[in-house]
Amino acid sequence: MEHKEIILVLDFGGQYNQLIVRRIRDLGVYAELIPYSAPLEKIKALDPKGLILTGGPNSVFTKDSLVMDSRILELGIPVLGICYGAQLIAHLKGGEVKSAATREYGKSKMHAEACPLFKGVPESSDVWMSHTDYVARAPEGYGIIGSTDNCPVAAYGDAVKKIYGVQFHPEVVHTEYGNTVLRNFLYEVCECKGDWSMTNFIGEMVERIRRKVGDRKVLLAMSGGVDSAVAATLLHRAIGPNLQCVLVDHGLMRKYEVEGIVKVFRDGIGMNLEVIDAKERFLKKLKGVTDPEQKRKIIGAEFIHAFEDYSKSLGKIDFLAQGTIYPDVIESGFGKAALIKSHHNVGGLPSVIAFDEIIEPLRDLFKDEVRKVGFELGLDKKIVMRQPFPGPGLAVRVIGEITEEKLRILRDADYIFREEIVNNGLDGEIWQYFAVITDLRSVGVMGDMRTYDYTVALRAVTSVDAMSADWARIPYELLAKVSNRIINEVNGVNRVVYDITSKPPATIEWE
Repeated sequence: MEHKEIILVLDFGGQYNQLIVRRIRDLGVYAELIPYSAPLEKIKALDPKGLILTGGPNSVFTKDSLVMDSRILELGIPVLGICYGAQLIAHLKGGEVKSAATREYGKSKMHAEACPLFKGVPESSDVWMSHTDYVARAPEGYGIIGSTDNCPVAAYGDAVKKIYGVQFHPEVVHTEYGNTVLRNFLYEVCECKGDWSMTNFIGEMVERIRRKVGDRKVLLAMSGGVDSAVAATLLHRAIGPNLQCVLVDHGLMRKYEVEGIVKVFRDGIGMNLEVIDAKERFLKKLKGVTDPEQKRKIIGAEFIHAFEDYSKSLGKIDFLAQGTIYPDVIESGFGKAALIKSHHNVGGLPSVIAFDEIIEPLRDLFKDEVRKVGFELGLDKKIVMRQPFPGPGLAVRVIGEITEEKLRILRDADYIFREEIVNNGLDGEIWQYFAVITDLRSVGVMGDMRTYDYTVALRAVTSVDAMSADWARIPYELLAKVSNRIINEVNGVNRVVYDITSKPPATIEWE
């Protein structure tokens, strides 16, 4: 995509790297993540307004260190190094980097000096540290502009060369004036004008899709969630009738889910939408499977195979489109990031598929950015703010083997929980809320009769971007009502529990 202004974020493998990109875009400047090893000529050709070197797990002085072309620092382009990036600049410029006896992790008080990078930042503020190595001595000609009790060179820079390094992470919300630091780098140091918006993204993505697809056909994996809805609308705007939306009913959808999707997208919006009844196919493949990763892999493969089979009836289909977003990618092991869990539309893809290429227009966006795009596209609030639903569906909410009985119990319990959340006006406050059927049975008493039935867990979290989440403080009275309804209305359940674990250490889904 073409942009008047661009900030390049060089990826050195840290978990916060895409978050940096998101923060820059939120501040009105387009940013793109590229490998740390990007050739010098490529960087020059992109003509960036500035460069940001990210954090990462390596040490600058070891054999496995990740080192960019040092000539990048001589291009005259403003540079901001964060954590590992700051250490790397110091190392390449003749400063000294040492390994600390203990890792520094968490909030620290930083004393800031007056400089363009810290314009509007108080003399003392909270910053978020996450490092083992540290800059012991700034390079010659670079002044120390920030320090903490444990990190005497928490920030350094050269205002003339416009090169800065910060040991802390300005991109995380725990750094009190982190956004101010990033804004200053963009507008005070790089002198950006700020010409990026979701409207720009839509126009450029639509044009990019048109150029790529031309008059060929695209098959879209439709789930009914906001990601696939926004992806479908972008594609529909770009190529119209050349888009065929397909919903695979794998038997793992929520209660009344399929009917609702058809009503909104086929009957309402008017998109080409076909429903494939694949319940028997999926459940047969999942029979006896209890491992979460294996479930995801099976579902991912079967999704693609179902599309392959269906596409044969359509003639030549050149592209498969998916609503993949960045949290899906990073949790599936994006770049240098650690694998957390495979997503059916990322890590679950088989190595050979019957499509020329996969189109993922939302792959670089976080959930809140996707929603902004949805509103810009004019989608109804009910669609845009619809709570996330995983691609593998209820499979990741059934602990242990997936059976028809468990699915029936889960659908009914989940429907009651979601209905009560909406009825009590909490659907706008809670990011995601759903039920999980555990593989645990316990003794209970109902009507003077002994029961031995399943335990259902309720999960509700608040979040902004799905990268972190906190458990929702639902009123006890409401939890009691939901529990009562489930036990009385859903045959096979005699115990209801509420999950009060945040992410991290847990993930939002149970599997």
